[in-house]
Amino acid sequence: MAIEKYMAIAGLALCIFFVAEIITIFNYMSNSLLEDVILFEAKPKIFQFISMSIAPATIMFGVSFWLSKRYGSKLNGSLITLGGIVVLIGMGFVYSMIPNIDAKLIDDSIHITPILFMIVSIPIIIVGLRLFKTKLRKPKKNYLDDNF
Repeated sequence: MAIEKYMAIAGLALCIFFVAEIITIFNYMSNSLLEDVILFEAKPKIFQFISMSIAPATIMFGVSFWLSKRYGSKLNGSLITLGGIVVLIGMGFVYSMIPNIDAKLIDDSIHITPILFMIVSIPIIIVGLRLFKTKLRKPKKNYLDDNF
């Protein structure tokens, strides 16, 4: 397997990791006792989760796409598309968890994060689907080569 396939697999794993982290933090805020979460702020944790999971995942997907866009790869395209679908469905589920959270714990990051990453997942899906349409190009003939 080439490096771009490993990068696409790593990007998919980081997308799953991000969705699991956000679901965990929203679940904690909706099910915990109020005295446990008085000192809890969601914004720094969400920014931390973004910087260590979904930001590297988009970089991994971008590099994987860039390396395989010339010849096309159904495996890379399906992994990138699956990563976008995982984020889209996961953030849809997270958005449905917002009404269960106490109003004292809700700030702007709680509302923005699911919507923002549902929007971001759509171009990821499109980029992944674009690899399905790419056809293998013929290698360029080397006219300066003396071998017949």
